[in-house]
Amino acid sequence: MEELNKNNVQSTEDTEAPLDKNVRLMSPTRMVVRRFFRSKLSILGLIMVIGLFLFSFVGPLIYTEWGETELDRSGTVEYAFAETTYTVNGVEYTVRQTIETNLTDNFLAPPSDEHILGTDDQGYDIFVRLMYGGRISLTVSFLAVFVITLFGTVLGGVAGYFGGFIDNLIMRVCDVLICLPGIPILLIISTILTASDIDAKYRIYLLMIYLTLFSWPGTARLVRGQILSLREQEYMVAAEAMGYSTSRKIFKHLVPNVMPQLIVQMSLSLGSMILYEATLSYLGLGVQAPYAAWGTMINIISTNNDILQNHWNVWVPAGVCIVIAVLGLNFVGDGLRDALDPKARR
Repeated sequence: MEELNKNNVQSTEDTEAPLDKNVRLMSPTRMVVRRFFRSKLSILGLIMVIGLFLFSFVGPLIYTEWGETELDRSGTVEYAFAETTYTVNGVEYTVRQTIETNLTDNFLAPPSDEHILGTDDQGYDIFVRLMYGGRISLTVSFLAVFVITLFGTVLGGVAGYFGGFIDNLIMRVCDVLICLPGIPILLIISTILTASDIDAKYRIYLLMIYLTLFSWPGTARLVRGQILSLREQEYMVAAEAMGYSTSRKIFKHLVPNVMPQLIVQMSLSLGSMILYEATLSYLGLGVQAPYAAWGTMINIISTNNDILQNHWNVWVPAGVCIVIAVLGLNFVGDGLRDALDPKARR
């Protein structure tokens, strides 16, 4: 019997594979990064977004021939010839004069070496305004999404953790904000801002503050729903037994477990926010001349059919930038959603 037991132990030891001491377990962060870069669309989206940021923020530092608000006054001068006849002591004298009748600025100039994408109907360099417009569109969108996520996370976390009266109060506020008509209120606010003589450069920021204050209910509901399920987990029972404070349990144990969903929602919301900003600018509610935004550059075709039909270089580049930004951010969001999925394969 002892020999049989020894043989069984030896056979079991032979079948067990030896552990390699050099094998290292992959951390969750490294696993997410590896999944993200495994997708070609995610890499393409990241390249598109980084390219737009470099174009908008680094481009004006390199291309300095024209400024955002600088007009091209190197137009052509038209001359007219006038003749005046005088009679002095019975002798007629004819005086011929050359008169400058019109100084035409370099409006709607085609693409050239001096202007890469030409000029618009005011004489502004389109290529330069495209870069500065990207600064406004991207900055406003990222700031708005960040503040929306911050508001929604705090209020949703409080509502989901405490429940009861606080939960009902916050959710009813969310219901009221969701029911408010967005565009009519934006028109009213824009009229008030116009009457207040606020600088056109800062008007879009005030409008995006309005969007921020009235767009956080979606994030709050997402965080609340996740925390309602997470607060009953074993680690929360252990945190309760150890006497942790409420703020520590919410923002150190619950909110970090909601971060994957928040990151995905933020990346997908950025594309929608860029479209929202472009829509406001297109409707004349955003950045006004002489400053530029992508939506403002497209707004020109709403009042000038000739530019729409014959001068594609004025409005098509801004539309292409909007499409690239929205597609790139959506690709990044889809990649993050797949990378953060715990059910995905390693």
